[in-house]
This record gives sequence, structure tokens and C-alpha cells, in this order.
Amino acid sequence: MPRPTGRVLTLLELLQSGGTRTMAELADRLGVEGRTVRRYVDQLIDLDVPVESVRGRYGGYRLAPGYRLPPLMLSDDEALAVLLGLVAGRRAGLTTTRHTASETASAKIRRVLPKHIAPQLDTLLEALAFTDQPGEFATPDAGVLLTIADAVRHRRPVSIRYTDRDGRRSERTLHAYGIVAHAGRWYVTGKDPDIGEDRTFRLDRIADARTLPGSFEAPVGPDPAQRVLSGFATAAYRHEVTLRIFGTVEQIRAHLPASVASLEEHAPTAGTDRATERWLRVELRAERLDWLPPALASLDRPFVIERPDELRDLVSALADRLASYARQA
Repeated sequence: MPRPTGRVLTLLELLQSGGTRTMAELADRLGVEGRTVRRYVDQLIDLDVPVESVRGRYGGYRLAPGYRLPPLMLSDDEALAVLLGLVAGRRAGLTTTRHTASETASAKIRRVLPKHIAPQLDTLLEALAFTDQPGEFATPDAGVLLTIADAVRHRRPVSIRYTDRDGRRSERTLHAYGIVAHAGRWYVTGKDPDIGEDRTFRLDRIADARTLPGSFEAPVGPDPAQRVLSGFATAAYRHEVTLRIFGTVEQIRAHLPASVASLEEHAPTAGTDRATERWLRVELRAERLDWLPPALASLDRPFVIERPDELRDLVSALADRLASYARQA
């Protein structure tokens, strides 16, 4: 049978998981009576752990928000989830400019793990392999990230100092709709009120951000992630390509995702759905066209090239090469 000290730590672990725990729930989980639960709560309070009593029909006990508890109680599954999340975040580039933060966090968690768990987690991490190579991404400043997140939540304008891909620096105001993680980078999307247009900025290129007085209304329509993907698909590049492809939305999106191409029905028919094969108009912009013929070939669907003529020549050249390879003995 667990000792009282062990039950007190179990109580702390239950409270740390969040929300309000009823007296009946705690008594059942600890295998004790209600008055014993109250005694355990008093012991936590004596240790300066701020346990709050919540009155009412759904009352019970909870931890005061914002308190940094010295003993962090994690179950086996929770410890595994945290460590794997830190590893995945480092590989995906979704960290802040403090590159050592994830390493030190991992070290702290490993240091307090029970002896029977630590070797198992080490064995898993040693055996774990990834099919992709770890990315080398520029990461945003933590202060910038948190400032913009606060502006998004409270719908406050934010002033940013930004450096674009050509090295040009500017200071502008942004009505930020949301923060989006995509392909190993952080982006913020919102409206630039000075020009009246939606814009998307890489967070690692923002040198400073500060909240401004005032507020704005969030727009209706696509969510922030969809706005970022649409912005990529319609960005200004050297070539503008328009196609008509016969197939389903899923078939086309498997090879031309939303971050690459925009898609709309060509002569739409009422009542059709995404799983119905029909002619769809596809528009995209690209600096180079040499990757498009293989992508169209992999679609294996009827298509028509509306523009540019250069793409027709590249598709014909690829078809000739494939035919010549097929004829070789």
C-alpha cells in the first residue's frame, strides 16, 4: 500500500494535470476518504504549493494559475511525449533563437526521470531514425514571437521592423490574424493597414515587435493557415501557369498542394463534390518550369496547358525522352 507521502505526490500530480478535481474523484484515485484528501491538501499548502478550494456543486481543488512548481510530476507517457516533442521541434526548425533551450529542457527532464524510465527513453531515442535530414532554419526571436501572439489574441495592432529577402529594411504596422508554422518556418499573416492588403511575413526576419494602442476586427473567410498557403501559391514569380486538369480535388492536391497552386472549378456543376472527376482550373507561379512536366506526368490525368507555351515544349520534350527510354532494349 502506498505511503502517505506517496499519496501526497500523487495528489500533486493529479492537480498539475489541470482543471478542478472534485473531492470524490481525488478520494477515488487515491483510495482514501474525503477527510484524508483534505489532510493531504493541507500538507501541500504547508509546502507553499498554492492549492485553491473551489466551492459549489462542481467544486473541489485546483492549483493556482501561474505558479511554477519545483517538482514537475510527469507520467511515463507524458515524459515520452515531451521528449519526443522537443526532438521533433528541433528537427523541424520550430524553435526560437535560443537554440539551447530545447537541449536544456531535455536535460532537466532527463535528470528527474525515475531510474526505470530514463534508460527506456534513451533506448528509444537511440533507435529512432528519421527519413528526412534535420533542417537548418533561421529561427525567430522568442520575444517577437510572444509579442505578436499577444497581439493576435487581443486584436491589437503591432509595429514590426522587417527585413525582406532582398535585404531591404522597413518598419510597418500589421493587424495580425494568426501565427502559422509551415515547412520548418514561422510566419505571421495579417493586414497591412497602410496599403489595405493582406501580407505574410517570416518571423525570423522581424527584428523587433511592439504592440500599439487600438484594436481591429478579425476578418471572415479563410483561416490564417489557408491565407499563408494561398499567399505562397499567388506570390510573384517569373512564370505564370494556367492549366485545366481532369480529376478530383484530392488527385490534384496530392501533387500540386495548396502552397503551390490555386484550384477552382472550370465550368462548375451544381451538386458536385471533391471526389467527383471533372475539369478543374489550376493556376500557379514559379521561378522555373522544369519541375512541372514530371509533376504533371505523375498525376496521370488528362490536362490542357493554357499558358505558357514554354511549358508545352518542356512537356513534349519529356514525353519524347520517356518514349526513347521505353524503346531501348
